[in-house]
Amino acid sequence: MISKSTVAVILGGGAGSRLYPLTSTRSKPAVPIAGKYRLVDIPISNCINSNINRMFVLTQFNSASLNKHIKNTYQFSAFSSGFVDILAAEQTPDNPTWFQGTADAVRQSLRHIGNNEFEYVLILSGDQLYQMDFATMLDAHKAMGADISIATIPVGEREAPEFGILKSDADNTITSFIEKPDKDILPEWVSDTGKEMKEQGRNYLASMGIYIFNRKMLFDLLNEEKKDATDFGKEIIPSSINKYKVVSYQYDGYWTDIGNIYSFFEANLALTMDIPPFNLFDNTQLVYSRARMLPPAKISGSTLEKTLIAEGCIINASRIENSVVGIRTRIGAGTTIVSCYIMGSDYYETLVEIAHSEEKGIPKVGIGDRCYIKNVIVDKNCRIGNDVRINGGPHLPDGDHALYTVKEGIVVLKKGAILTNGTVI
Repeated sequence: MISKSTVAVILGGGAGSRLYPLTSTRSKPAVPIAGKYRLVDIPISNCINSNINRMFVLTQFNSASLNKHIKNTYQFSAFSSGFVDILAAEQTPDNPTWFQGTADAVRQSLRHIGNNEFEYVLILSGDQLYQMDFATMLDAHKAMGADISIATIPVGEREAPEFGILKSDADNTITSFIEKPDKDILPEWVSDTGKEMKEQGRNYLASMGIYIFNRKMLFDLLNEEKKDATDFGKEIIPSSINKYKVVSYQYDGYWTDIGNIYSFFEANLALTMDIPPFNLFDNTQLVYSRARMLPPAKISGSTLEKTLIAEGCIINASRIENSVVGIRTRIGAGTTIVSCYIMGSDYYETLVEIAHSEEKGIPKVGIGDRCYIKNVIVDKNCRIGNDVRINGGPHLPDGDHALYTVKEGIVVLKKGAILTNGTVI
């Protein structure tokens, strides 16, 4: 049974500087996605749907909100052996350093992970969006007699330099691997990815950063053979290919690495499509998250076009299109929202609190009346006054400001930002 044979290790990632300012107060896996989830819910849900219910989440940076989310969300039955445990970087007498990379993070955590019975370790990233059955990957790993399996996905020429690219033989055994190749050598790394993928121009096999290791293999590699290696992609995988049986498990579904603001923004807005690439409405691939006791969304006088609205919202906007509106969001009358991700709020203000704020000239939490907001990510608990105009797009230069950051034309309002009436960006 897969739940008894496998444990999952979810890597919390580094400082997440490419996702700044969303990561200024939280770790990457804790970043809210789709209006009501957090990024870490994706790998955890994939594990649960694959009948893997023993998971360790390795954290280091800004981990308080992630710890709180996991503690409040993933509590298995007293009659189950399942758990989701946080393993934070810790200094010990024999190791005074923090996590130095993906492999080092797992190495430092082996003394906790190794206390469990298992045959296989599934290593996952905490900042990817996809729906995958790991049981099928594990079956392929066993059938191939593999020491290490790497989940791979076909990518095009534009994306290839951002990934570890590999080549495999007819039996899916990996024969060569290169981390983030230069564009001028890409022709040497073309693979037979199948007719459908080739027609889409996806001729390169990229590592998804999803690995299955046999237990003994992982312990031997990290503690003995490569005890100074800090990274799986740069060191462990390339050095193992010619020595052990390392196989490719090709995945053809939707997968995106949410490494920067642009990919994060695009992934969220893609959820509003009629048939989105990531299906939140799949009965067999549920996305689990914290169960909040929130009322239904209340909408009055609004035209909604390709919009996701989470629970607990109070919306009087005139028009919202191609946008994701997160939990407890308030939007005032006469406001237009276009291509935005509004994360919502952690709390409701009372009428007394709203009146008190207005006396001081502070807008209430949410978005005021008669605003126009386009190409914006609004982080949690922002206060946007009346008649505010934010028009994101390529005409805006990149830059970091006190209340917002601009990256690739996307305006990111920082968590808790206050924009007074009439502000124009």
